[in-house]
Amino acid sequence: MSSPAAAPAPARGPRSALPAVDIVVDNYNYGRFLRAAIESALAQAYEHVSVIVVDDGSTDDSREVIASFGDRIVPVLKENGGQASAFNAGLTRSQGDIVVFLDADDLLAPHAAEQVAAAFRKEPQLAKVHYRLAVVDEAGHPTGEISPSPHIPLPAGDLRRAMVRFPFDLARPATSGNAFSARVLKRIAPIQSGGQSAADWYVVNVSALFGPVGAIDEPLGFYRVHGGNWYATSPALDLEHVRTTIAFTRRARVYLEEAAGQLGLDWDPRDASMCEVADRAISRKLEPARHPVEGDTLPQLVALGARAAARRFDIGGAMKVAFVAWLMCLSVAPRPLARRLAEVFVFPERRRSLNRWLAMLHRPR
Repeated sequence: MSSPAAAPAPARGPRSALPAVDIVVDNYNYGRFLRAAIESALAQAYEHVSVIVVDDGSTDDSREVIASFGDRIVPVLKENGGQASAFNAGLTRSQGDIVVFLDADDLLAPHAAEQVAAAFRKEPQLAKVHYRLAVVDEAGHPTGEISPSPHIPLPAGDLRRAMVRFPFDLARPATSGNAFSARVLKRIAPIQSGGQSAADWYVVNVSALFGPVGAIDEPLGFYRVHGGNWYATSPALDLEHVRTTIAFTRRARVYLEEAAGQLGLDWDPRDASMCEVADRAISRKLEPARHPVEGDTLPQLVALGARAAARRFDIGGAMKVAFVAWLMCLSVAPRPLARRLAEVFVFPERRRSLNRWLAMLHRPR
């Protein structure tokens, strides 16, 4: 791959006591959304912000959109290499203390940089700060949804014990809902994904092993749902997406194990998160011929799910028993009923009396 073509990084003045925030907009063929994303980054109320826009070899009008902003942004134009390569190209140009990776189809609220900078200034050792995102439709109109849902607590503090036991059960906002310490990003760079997408699975999960995590409960950005990310709000159970999630989870598990080993943290490769087991059980039960984990059997997954539930120290016994009971019912139910049980787990709005405890287990998708 040829080196990215980029404008020189802007010269910074004398270092301020206030942390500098770099917003890295990563884009591939999202020209129709890109202008709004860049404008939201430039419209930050916080003074110490730089906007870096990485175009990952787009073939639409994205580069014309980028050029129209002139020297208000730092453009990085590169050949197509995938999300991780775009993140790494942006990180190479970054000089700030805090980095936000803003997906080109998402938006930031005007006070986002100010609030995350205040959180880092209060606790300089934070590895990252995450926050909720309001959901908007393709045209940018609010849907009324919040991601993660307001009744799902955003984890905060020292999450290392949880991350080595049940990392994929912890609520995590989408990529644009995270602000990272540049110091931590440099420690875990280069950002990896093992494919064209899912670099956020690496950076969001691995960063949490390198310092405490801050949480801002209010939405500081906007997650756009559209044809390109249809599964995010699909009313139907999408087993292809379930299989993709399983693949991303397994890859992220490798990265977490490597980082935990470097840090001397206790990691048992035999363990799995409850949501991880649920995905595998749903896939194995409903489309066994296409299930991506060789050797999985439903009895083994029930046993693994019971072990995963037992290792959770953040939920009560009733929730653990209910999860194992759901898993057992899924494994023995006729396939039409099993599909309904799977939907109960995947779609929080279809839960009635089970809604409260299952919401605690549900990983935002």
